Amino acid sequence: MDGRDALSAAANLGGTWVKIKVGAVAAVVFLVFLFVVGIFSGGSAGKAYADSCGGRGQPGADLGEDAGGGTAQQPGGDLRKKQIENAKIIDGVAEEHKLSGRATLIALATALQESTLLNIDYGDAKSVGLFQQQPPWWGTKEQIMKPEYAATAFFFGGKNGSPRGLTDIKGWESMPLWKAAAAVQHPKKEYEQLYAGQEDAAREIAREAGIDLDRAGTGDNGTDQGGGDTDQGNTANGGECYDEAGAGTGKVGDPFHDGSADWPAYVKNPRSTADAIAWAENEAKTGGKDWYRACLAFVAQSYGWSYSGVNYAIDHYKEMPDSQKHDGDRNPPPGALMYWDTGHRAGHVAIYLGDGKIASNDIKRVGYIDIVPATDIETKWGATYLGWAPPYFPAGG
Repeated sequence: MDGRDALSAAANLGGTWVKIKVGAVAAVVFLVFLFVVGIFSGGSAGKAYADSCGGRGQPGADLGEDAGGGTAQQPGGDLRKKQIENAKIIDGVAEEHKLSGRATLIALATALQESTLLNIDYGDAKSVGLFQQQPPWWGTKEQIMKPEYAATAFFFGGKNGSPRGLTDIKGWESMPLWKAAAAVQHPKKEYEQLYAGQEDAAREIAREAGIDLDRAGTGDNGTDQGGGDTDQGNTANGGECYDEAGAGTGKVGDPFHDGSADWPAYVKNPRSTADAIAWAENEAKTGGKDWYRACLAFVAQSYGWSYSGVNYAIDHYKEMPDSQKHDGDRNPPPGALMYWDTGHRAGHVAIYLGDGKIASNDIKRVGYIDIVPATDIETKWGATYLGWAPPYFPAGG
């Protein structure tokens, strides 16, 4: 029965207002129940704004009749066997790298929430696989559809360390399960604690699969990892940023300092760098509520363009000439464009003003531009800094 069926049944309970009201209340309760256990699949794609990746943390699979008479968490028939097989693969990767049973538990709960622990080839915003990882950031679709690869990426991050994996999250062993899962998956705020609702189901599958969740580990990240259920503490996200070679170039929250670099001769904009900075600063002082989830449009207009020519901020960075992408460099020159992976499809971009400050939309006031420390995108949004590039808009107009 879907939501419409439930509401229809409530509307036909009887001929009195009392019965209709009782039915309506029951329908609402039933709908809430369906959402909690993960029957409903993720939302729809939105506009190409700064956080329009879609609903991470929502179930990626609507099993329907294929559940064999069971539920999304407890499907019947062959689907349960597939869940157990996938659980064993995930745990096998954890064991191979000497990770604790705690790591396996977090991964199982995450996969249950994201895909119902099934290796599905569809999902929101082109996400696929057990953990609903999105190409190309986590790898190619073919790679992500291999459970061993997907589990390894979940534990240790994507290509060259970005996006971050579980072992890149400082204090993941002791933080609440849902918080550790959310630090990797970056769901919308309202979905973060849904991972906690999958713990019991994850433990049951582990029991059926013969997985030892109390196993201790030393781990490839070089830290001692305790086994068992240690949902304590409230450690903030940590980890390092990485350059293309995978070497650490600065920790999350480290300050940004002014660098010195001339733009290449082919970087030509309607406004000069000084004028672009002045325009951005003035927009922060006097501008209106025009910039909700429109970070790329803002930096393009700062430099005098009507549009950037690219749909997503993160694509704008990826399409930069390799010689102009300064991955992980925390010394951008004033006027540079700075990019972050927010865990969503679009990512984020801001213009660097100098002295560690950026002009960014939505960070202090939704829809407005404000001048804030560049570190706020990491510390307040939990985003991963990618690097900076010159203000190059080859398709701008």
